[in-house]
Amino acid sequence: MDPNSIKKLFRQQVASEVRLVAAGPERFKVFSPFHFDDGDHLVIVLSKHANGWRFTDEGHTFMRLTYDVDESDLFRGTRWEIISNTLSMFQIVDENGELTLDVEDENYGDALFAFVQGLLNIANVSYLSRERVRSTFEEDFRTFMTDVVPEERVRFDWRDFDHDAVGNYTVDCRINGMSRPLFVYALSSNTKARDATIALQKFREWGLDFRPVGIFENKDAIAQKVLARFGDVCETQFSSFPNDRGSIERYLKERITQRG
Repeated sequence: MDPNSIKKLFRQQVASEVRLVAAGPERFKVFSPFHFDDGDHLVIVLSKHANGWRFTDEGHTFMRLTYDVDESDLFRGTRWEIISNTLSMFQIVDENGELTLDVEDENYGDALFAFVQGLLNIANVSYLSRERVRSTFEEDFRTFMTDVVPEERVRFDWRDFDHDAVGNYTVDCRINGMSRPLFVYALSSNTKARDATIALQKFREWGLDFRPVGIFENKDAIAQKVLARFGDVCETQFSSFPNDRGSIERYLKERITQRG
């Protein structure tokens, strides 16, 4: 079909608020009333390819997500589960970060609205509920630790079976291989910080020799009194996991190469 026929058929199938604007040979920008939560409109282009016409976001949706989510965390864990399920549901293809949807049987309207729904669902991974964000932080923390530290030196949810067989006092991640192992905590809330404080105090009562480390999802979200108590038992702290990843990695690598 020629471009004029495409535009005519497109207008017949979709709402009057949606329009095509030529942006090059066999390429149209699609202007619609659909937008992201911050008010920005979706970037959608209708272009010709070998097998017909397709909608594409030209990589814009994933690029937006990386403003709020570290790229290494976007394609794993809870976030990637949501994204991959959405791609499958709406038959959208991820071509190296560019999202595309082929128009089948000249059904431009159906394809456009499926593409819009898919893009909005994917964009919503940056607006997960607080509960989901917290679980994602913990997943991201575990993945990060196994990426940075040799797997055989990492123990998650560690407990001291000699003193605590039932696991009342645990360590989010114990890194061994040194005379003083690292006890690393992922801290996403006041409750987590309080529990870590109590556990570290108990470990010292038992006479364990270790180095405590606290990694906060966002230290500013923790109450000052809770922070003060945690600071009494843990000097090494990182205020923001998303922002401090480089510093955390350097610290861990320095420690795991030391014997003491």
